[in-house]
Amino acid sequence: MPKSPNEALDYAQQNKNEFLEELKKFVRIPSVSTDPDHKPDIQKAANWVAERLDGLGMQNISVLPTAGHPVVYGESLAAGKHKPTVLIYGHYDVQPADPLELWLTPPFEPTQKGENLYGRGASDMKGQIIVSLKSIESILQTGKLPFNIKFIIEGEEEIGSPNLEKFITDNSDLLSCDIVINPDGGIIAPDTPSITYGLRGLAYFELRISGPDHDLHSGIFGGAIHNPAQVLCELIAGMHDENGRITLPGYYDDVRSLEDEERHEIARLPTDEEFFKLQTGAPALYGEKGYSSSERIGVRPTLEVNGLLSGFTGEGSKTVLPCTAMAKLSMRLVPDQDPSKVHQQLTAYLDKNAPATVTWDLIPLAGAFASITDRNMPAVNALAQAFQDTWGTKPVYKREGGTVPVVAQMQSILKVDSVLTGFGLPDDNLHAPNEKIHLPTFYKGIESFIRFFTILGD
Repeated sequence: MPKSPNEALDYAQQNKNEFLEELKKFVRIPSVSTDPDHKPDIQKAANWVAERLDGLGMQNISVLPTAGHPVVYGESLAAGKHKPTVLIYGHYDVQPADPLELWLTPPFEPTQKGENLYGRGASDMKGQIIVSLKSIESILQTGKLPFNIKFIIEGEEEIGSPNLEKFITDNSDLLSCDIVINPDGGIIAPDTPSITYGLRGLAYFELRISGPDHDLHSGIFGGAIHNPAQVLCELIAGMHDENGRITLPGYYDDVRSLEDEERHEIARLPTDEEFFKLQTGAPALYGEKGYSSSERIGVRPTLEVNGLLSGFTGEGSKTVLPCTAMAKLSMRLVPDQDPSKVHQQLTAYLDKNAPATVTWDLIPLAGAFASITDRNMPAVNALAQAFQDTWGTKPVYKREGGTVPVVAQMQSILKVDSVLTGFGLPDDNLHAPNEKIHLPTFYKGIESFIRFFTILGD
């Protein structure tokens, strides 16, 4: 390890411009995983990551095939068998840039404006990968790593990582480690470092309601035939009660209660009701009675309608009674909830409440378990100390509302916990036009990771 973290910090400070140029090169690769036309760019991005690992002196570097996009692997086991092994996870793929007309600058030509760098993937998560790589580089250029290190950088996270679980299972010996560092996240504000210790899971369904065997004239048949669109709306409306609680039978049976200590920690977050209104533009907030908005999005399960489709939706009028209606439904799950059990609960609700005037079909589309990490484990404490040393303030702890399936997969398959972190900000426009990364926070991310890895080695 470096004689002191200060030497590595000095190296990082002296090479800020070079680090930024590397990020720009990475962002210029349009590695859109969902679009087959970008398959060559996906391969280019994978090779680019492999070349950077080679530049760090990693060994056993491989661009490993899957049934979809490749996974990049590299390692350095020079610290020896008696030292711990750290696995760093990341993804090199990005979301599509559409709608292009809403971008103020070209999405794959990184553009610096003031303190921000704009470009697709700048924050999610190419900037986070560069933070990881350049912090390791800063340490290696001034000394030695105090632990063994492995990298796994995938190319399908933005399409749900459909092949990653099999890859982890098939390569469990290769990926064996003592702790996973997952920087695919962010902090609450530029002056408020935060550590994520929990992620919600996911159960996603398509619900189809069918009535007559073809669309009907609403004047001739309306009032005698039950409208599938009306049935769908009534079923959805009944999935919550007047207090915002989900009415699926047994839905809360496995939900952990919120302890006072954790509730006190969540209350420290600088995310009051006004914060959520400012972030969303909503005129008022909504949610399960008895919980704050921070609790509702982090530690409580949800049921949301993601899309509705039925009948005539074009310009003007058409008096049609549609024969079918469809909704996309997602549930964000909390620890101990099982996506397959939630499927059974939704089925039971439909069995009980769907009228005999229609038929229905429920199609499961995706499922992932929630994950939670002990806030007091040594690696989390090391990150907290590194954040405090870098920002000069104690970090806050939060449970994130989104889903990162790889965290639960690594807990289940590799039997190892993840330290969840990252340096994106809430206004980085992830998955939206004009994605950006805040450069002062990006540089602090590199500094804090240098300190984190040094403390972790000690």
